[in-house]
Amino acid sequence: IQSKRISHAVAMDIGKGPLLRAQEHIAKYQLGAYIETRLSDGAKELCCGEVSSVVIAGMGGSTIASILERGREKLGAARLILQANVAIPELRERLCAIGYRISAEKLVRDGRRYYVILLAERGEAQYSAIERIAGPILMRERPRGFEDYAAYRLGIAKKAHAGAIRGGEDASELEEEIRAWEACLNGKNS
Repeated sequence: IQSKRISHAVAMDIGKGPLLRAQEHIAKYQLGAYIETRLSDGAKELCCGEVSSVVIAGMGGSTIASILERGREKLGAARLILQANVAIPELRERLCAIGYRISAEKLVRDGRRYYVILLAERGEAQYSAIERIAGPILMRERPRGFEDYAAYRLGIAKKAHAGAIRGGEDASELEEEIRAWEACLNGKNS
């Protein structure tokens, strides 16, 4: 709104507290005429086709996917800008299942943390296991920092794998993740 990229926004949250904080920020910057707030479980309070883009960020991929699945009809042809903190492979898979394809992926580093931003649009796509794990666009474009990100994710997967083995748990998904990140680091995309 402040940079004039959009003329109107609807901010929604399931929690009254976060929505109240949003309202306070909106009032502080005198943006009440441009940003409407709604208490909503996902897209429930969104009108069909009301928005052209939807941003969902700062939660897990499973939660984001559930919000999208439940609100699918309300989203219309809206573009999705998504940032999941965990379960990104699951989010990529579930996007395909509800008729979205990933059209862009950005890798952002803030200090020691990495964030993956997905842009998804209506369309069909199927991703291989390695693409679900590492990202089809990230793998193809290999942006600056991708190798560092892959090494970071590989380290996390190896540590989780060791813990699963010690705990007698099934580690097959972690083994697949380790293979995927190793392939990325070796320059292989399949």
